[in-house]
Amino acid sequence: MDLGLKGRTALVCASTGGLGEATARALAAEGARVVVAGRRGRRAREIAAELPDAIGIEADLLSAEGVEHLVAAAGQVDILVLNGPGPRPGTAADATCDDVTAAVDALVRPHQRLISLTLPGMRARGWGRILAIGSSGIIAPLPNLAMSNLGRAALAAYLKTLAAEVAADGVTVNLLLPGRIATDRVAQLDAAAAGRAGTSVAEVEAASRATIPAGRYGRPEEFGQVAAFLCGEPASYVTGTALRCDGGLVRTL
Repeated sequence: MDLGLKGRTALVCASTGGLGEATARALAAEGARVVVAGRRGRRAREIAAELPDAIGIEADLLSAEGVEHLVAAAGQVDILVLNGPGPRPGTAADATCDDVTAAVDALVRPHQRLISLTLPGMRARGWGRILAIGSSGIIAPLPNLAMSNLGRAALAAYLKTLAAEVAADGVTVNLLLPGRIATDRVAQLDAAAAGRAGTSVAEVEAASRATIPAGRYGRPEEFGQVAAFLCGEPASYVTGTALRCDGGLVRTL
C-alpha cells in the first residue's frame, strides 16, 4: 500500500529511542522526510544519518524556546507526531499539587505549543496529520501511574476537541495507544514493579505477558508501522480516534 507520504515532512518528537524512533523509521521507510528530535542531540543526528532523508535536531520541549527552535529548524511540517516521557510512577492518593503541575507541563503544554505553531500551515495547505503517541491509561487507568493517567487523559480530551474543529480543513488528529511494547520505558516500569514486589524482573515480565491475549510484548516496529498508516493518505477519513496497538491487552471495545 502506498501511504502517499513522499514529499511530506514529518516532525517526530522524542524520537531518539523507543516508540518515537520506531515511528520515525517507519515514516522514513514510506518516503517521508523525517525530523528526528530529542534532548539527545547526538543520538538524533545518528538516527537521521541512517535514514534516507532526515535531519536530527536537539530540542528540549519542556521550554517554549525549545519548541520554537525545533519548529523553526524543521521547516514546513505536514505531519506532527507528539511524544514524550511520562511522569514518574506514583499513586493518586500520594500525589501533590506540584505533581499535577509537572504532569500538565510534561504532557499537555509542549504538545499544545507544537500544535499552535504547526497547525496554521497545515490548514492553509489543506492537508495535515497530528498523531499523539499516548497510553492505554486513557482507556483504563494504569495502577501506580496516576500522573501519567491524568496528563495523557487531558491531552486526549484536547485532541478530540481539536479533531472536530479542523477535520474540514483536511487535517486529521488521532492518538495511538501502546500496550506493553518492548521499549526501555517499559523495561524501567517492569524493574520498578519488581523492586516494589521484591521479585525478579523475569517474573514481572512473565506475569505481564500472561495478561496479554497475544502472549507477548509488542515490537516497536509493529507500533511504528501502525503510526505510519495513520499519518498516510489512506487514513484520511480517520480522525478524532484513539486506536490501540496492544495485543488485546485492554478488554474493552
